[in-house]
Amino acid sequence: MKVLMLNGSPHEHGCTDRALEEIAKALGENGVDSEIVWIGRQPVGGCVACNACDKLGRCAFGDKDGVNEFRAKAVEADGFVFGAPVHYGRAGASLLGFMDRLFYSNGRAGQPNAFAYKPAAAVTSARRAGTTSALADIEKYFTISQMPIVSSRYWNMVHGSSAEQAEQDAEGLWTMRQLGRNMAWLLKCIEAGRAAGVGLPEGEAGTWTNFVR
Repeated sequence: MKVLMLNGSPHEHGCTDRALEEIAKALGENGVDSEIVWIGRQPVGGCVACNACDKLGRCAFGDKDGVNEFRAKAVEADGFVFGAPVHYGRAGASLLGFMDRLFYSNGRAGQPNAFAYKPAAAVTSARRAGTTSALADIEKYFTISQMPIVSSRYWNMVHGSSAEQAEQDAEGLWTMRQLGRNMAWLLKCIEAGRAAGVGLPEGEAGTWTNFVR
């Protein structure tokens, strides 16, 4: 089993990375592999609704900033953690732009769905405020994608302006460790259910409706 994590901070080894590293440690102690992918320092743009992914099966712009590479890894992953710093009271724009295109292009043109029914968690970091609203920004991607959300003993956040300051957030790191343990437990429960013959939920075609006609 493997959990794929995305560090959506422009700082490769900052507070967000420190939180993800603590999760990775707990996952490893519970027999689950992990990989942290860094989003990089360059600004990441969002989806422009060009719908080229309907033909390409990938984001038309995703080869430039790692979106398509991450999605290729996601197909083989069993669970996910998306982490971001708080910018102006919400999750950093680069992470949200990355996720807009990652999730919108997912499963297009006959490509496999990389995310449905796989557990996911959001993690945020801040000097002071905005962490809970930033968590909600990230979790919306999970709830529209049929992904079980993994929680911890508190909201998944750490505080500080640097990795060294986040290191002093004892409760925040405790929360990250419990998140890693909870993720490992849920992955093992899913694996056990699959071995026992429990299949995926039944789906239906459904009906698209509009508010304005």
